[in-house]
Amino acid sequence: MAERTRVIIADDESIIRMDLREMLTNLGYLVVGEINDARSSVHAARELRPDVVIMDIKFEGEDYDGIDAARVLTEEKIAPVLLLTAYSQRELVVRAREAGVVGYLVKPFREADLVPAIEVALARFQEFQTMEKQVGDLEEALETRKFVDRAKGILQDSQGLTEAEAFRKIQKMSMNTRKPMKDVAEAIILAQQTQQTGFF
Repeated sequence: MAERTRVIIADDESIIRMDLREMLTNLGYLVVGEINDARSSVHAARELRPDVVIMDIKFEGEDYDGIDAARVLTEEKIAPVLLLTAYSQRELVVRAREAGVVGYLVKPFREADLVPAIEVALARFQEFQTMEKQVGDLEEALETRKFVDRAKGILQDSQGLTEAEAFRKIQKMSMNTRKPMKDVAEAIILAQQTQQTGFF
């Protein structure tokens, strides 16, 4: 796993970047970028598409910090962010969680801390992506169900069908026309609305 894992390091202290690069290289990770400010780390990640970004929270003299960058990388589904921190302030932890940060490394850290932190970050990011996909599918299913329920009600009223019969009819129309059930349901609803307005 480590041999294939591409890493960007973002820290404004060159000594930290150098130490990290050496540790990661020793562990078999591939360092594809070393960045000294948060904004540039976002641009680099967009371009280089790393597997993980290890980023400091604070950058000297910048109002844009590692948490701001992490939020962008998470929203754009680019890479998980592992935050380097010497801070344990509550508001930073809350902000980081809301930004989708998947892990932390507390300074000073050792080489032995890196592998578990990176593997956990990669695993959590994968879980987030899977959950997001499930939520997307769920939203689509709920949207479909809403239309199908309305269409079932229309068929029950207009054709004297039971709820189960109305559902089977929509299902059969969907198969016969090779259209999603949502499309069939919308057509039934539209036809009924058109009838009501006298255009049908």
